[in-house]
Amino acid sequence: MPLEYINNHTITFLISCPDQSGIVAAVSSFIFQHNGNIIESDQYSSSQHNGTFFMRVSFAEDSFTLKAPALIDTFQPIARMFDMEWNVYYSRQRKRACIFVSKADHCLIDLLWRWNSKELMMDITCIISNHRDLELLAAMYDIPYYYFPIHKESRQQDQQRMLDFLHGKVDFLILARYMQILEPFFVSTYPHQIINIHHSFLPAFVGANPYERAFERGVKLIGATAHYISNELDEGPIIAQDAIHCNHRDTLEALIRKGRDVERRVLAEAVRLHIEDRVLVHKNKTIVF
Repeated sequence: MPLEYINNHTITFLISCPDQSGIVAAVSSFIFQHNGNIIESDQYSSSQHNGTFFMRVSFAEDSFTLKAPALIDTFQPIARMFDMEWNVYYSRQRKRACIFVSKADHCLIDLLWRWNSKELMMDITCIISNHRDLELLAAMYDIPYYYFPIHKESRQQDQQRMLDFLHGKVDFLILARYMQILEPFFVSTYPHQIINIHHSFLPAFVGANPYERAFERGVKLIGATAHYISNELDEGPIIAQDAIHCNHRDTLEALIRKGRDVERRVLAEAVRLHIEDRVLVHKNKTIVF
């Protein structure tokens, strides 16, 4: 990336459509015709996705002559010609996040540190928890902290209250070891906008207590998976994964300690990819540029 564009605002297209000739030329010509300078372009096509073509292209906003509404109207004929599903994102519009936590603090601490050091360019509007344990941590960063208890007998009503509270305040949610299952009506409100960290290398050891089950199985690798939430438990599109070696000498406590290190970096990477508009969801998979 040229140095002069590092701090400038960009416009990004995420595109998927049936694979055919001329797609890259049409998109590039559109940007060129309106005085845009392409900074980054990547594409992928595979017969494994029924001949679907995927593209991410970013270009400088400062020289581009079309404003947001005109861009959409002017690009629409090209999108129709190639039967595109597409979205456009502006880097100057920072995404607003709410972080959900329970009692474990390691993922939250890491996210707040990276956010405070400007490694994660997003706005954290608030932190929500079903416990009060991490309220002082939020106060250290001057971030509003809200306690929303979840009771088994009133689970849907409790989650509806959270949903009502968040309305209009956030663009996406981060579940930083939030130990509650979100109801389908909650998930459907933020499709592919809820990032969860699962303390296992999915699809292995879904659900609760994965470290205990990994220890019992005597695995030689443990890992973590960041994925978008779906209505099937731990089955949503995977964004990022990583693993760490272990052996017969590792106790359960050692596995948990190692796992926390992996969880932190995998969740942070997934959040970074999301806020930089590098993830394109196709069915139950992701194309990550």
